[in-house]
Amino acid sequence: MRDFAYLRPFGIDEAVQLMSKHQPGARYIAGGTTLFDLMKLGVEAPSTVIDITRIEGLRDIDASARGELRIGALALMSDVAEDPVVLREFPALSESLWKAASQQLRNMATVGGNLLQRTRCAYFRGSPEFACNKRVPGSGCAALGGQNRGHAVLGGSDACVAVYPGDMAVALAAFDAMVDTVSPRGARSLPVRELHRAPGATPHLETVLASDELIVRIRVPRSGVGRASSYHKVRDRESYAFALTSAAVAVHLQGQGHRVTDARIALGGVATRPWRALQAERSLLGKPLTRAAARQAAELAFEGAVPLEHNGFKVALGIETVTDALMLAKERS
Repeated sequence: MRDFAYLRPFGIDEAVQLMSKHQPGARYIAGGTTLFDLMKLGVEAPSTVIDITRIEGLRDIDASARGELRIGALALMSDVAEDPVVLREFPALSESLWKAASQQLRNMATVGGNLLQRTRCAYFRGSPEFACNKRVPGSGCAALGGQNRGHAVLGGSDACVAVYPGDMAVALAAFDAMVDTVSPRGARSLPVRELHRAPGATPHLETVLASDELIVRIRVPRSGVGRASSYHKVRDRESYAFALTSAAVAVHLQGQGHRVTDARIALGGVATRPWRALQAERSLLGKPLTRAAARQAAELAFEGAVPLEHNGFKVALGIETVTDALMLAKERS
């Protein structure tokens, strides 16, 4: 690990000013569960680390507004998972947090940092002898012809097929959550499902955020559709493992026939970014939510999938994951 300067601002404006002053090469840090790992591996080598944990007001979970739930970027994953409003109105969000990492990490990791975690691709985190366009743009992608069992079947390109590893962002994408940011140019808001970029020809550019932009808040609309929701995650072992496939789904059913009036389906573990399956959602509208209808929607969610040599199983497994998630959500309606 290289030497670096360490700064601790006390306010948002000070943090933004320090970031602007020390660019390029400065990084924000909160829980540290991602950045320190990457620094140890030599993937990240910031010249300046700006610790934002002393900034007041960014740990709040605020349900006072009727129309939305507001979650400060420094709120801990475990605190959000246990929040009574999250448990009652967005069970899939709570489940996505409980099924992520270990209890120790959930007690340290912040939701803002969790949104920006980087891929678990072994070639990205491996030694420089492995080609990786995320780590060294233009060097190639060793995963395309290598060990790609855990890689993406949706959203990949000739430059990168690394999976976005997070769970929470998948649930937030399903709930049409928004992210608020600040930078020297002012404040802005953007949908979570537009935060992460598809790799295209520039996989080293992972989000639409500028290098000096700071996430301060996540806002989740309280539309009511989240009450009948689930986050279903399939992995190699029951805990401490990243998703092979996952699905965050929510449904709103009406009448004795349980016809679908609203449906949300987002996929994890199978795509290069949190993946919203809009066509699959539309296929459910106006229909009774039977297992056959759920499976048809799940199959539509994986239309266009491009399996690699070792990960073709993710398509069949993903279809079953979405189908089961929809049935679990129906039980909660």
